Amino acid sequence: MMGLQRRRSGALRCAHPEHAKHAWSSSPGASLPPVSTHIGASAGDIAPLVLFPGDPLRAKWIAETFLEDARCYSEVRGMFGYTGTWRGQPVSVQGSGMGQPSIAIYATELFREYDVQSIIRVGSAGALSEKVKIRDIVIASGACTDSGMNRIRFEGLDYAPVADWRLLSAAASAAGDRDDVHVGLIFSGDSFYPARPELMKRMVEHGVLAVEMEASALYTIAAGHGRRALAICTVSDHIVTGEETTAEERERTFGDMVEIALAAGLGL
Repeated sequence: MMGLQRRRSGALRCAHPEHAKHAWSSSPGASLPPVSTHIGASAGDIAPLVLFPGDPLRAKWIAETFLEDARCYSEVRGMFGYTGTWRGQPVSVQGSGMGQPSIAIYATELFREYDVQSIIRVGSAGALSEKVKIRDIVIASGACTDSGMNRIRFEGLDYAPVADWRLLSAAASAAGDRDDVHVGLIFSGDSFYPARPELMKRMVEHGVLAVEMEASALYTIAAGHGRRALAICTVSDHIVTGEETTAEERERTFGDMVEIALAAGLGL
């Protein structure tokens, strides 16, 4: 464990009280709409830094475990969002759903309609390389993909989605000299059950460490909005060895990943 202090907001429930207003928009004079289509929070409800798990229940667990005075600002489509504080600084946690089309919706609305400055994905990944062990953490410097989203966006050109350097460097520094944390490429797949899994061998030969389903879209959308993004993933299963983590192990090791993300996001 990293030794950072964890704080608890206790069990959280998403009701529909009148939203409290906050004055932490980082762009003075920014005009924020009252709601977005898929998040539905009021202007000022969401902090400049958002942690971005795919699972909405993991968003709830992060808010309850790490944030003080956390409250639910959205439960639209069951995709929970919370805002609280960590070490006195505002932080939001928003579920993104699975896959690049889903994360693209939430990331776009967070950047465009809520003036979010930094998004850090905190999720799971499958290890593709024997260099990476089960329960290790991968900080993604870049994200390869088989998705057609960027081919459409860039009209056939190959765009290289990469992490924000400041967040990447801060996360690596927060992790310190731990030998279970890796910095490198990941692969954002469009299919959880790929028709041709053997194609991953070429990716591994070119340095790809793990596979997930979201980071490529997140990095691209952040770049297009001039904002910061990073993906930090805990290895929950190993494609090569067939190992898997238990639910208890995932909670414990996912906590380390969240601490790295908080330290990186608020240490800028």
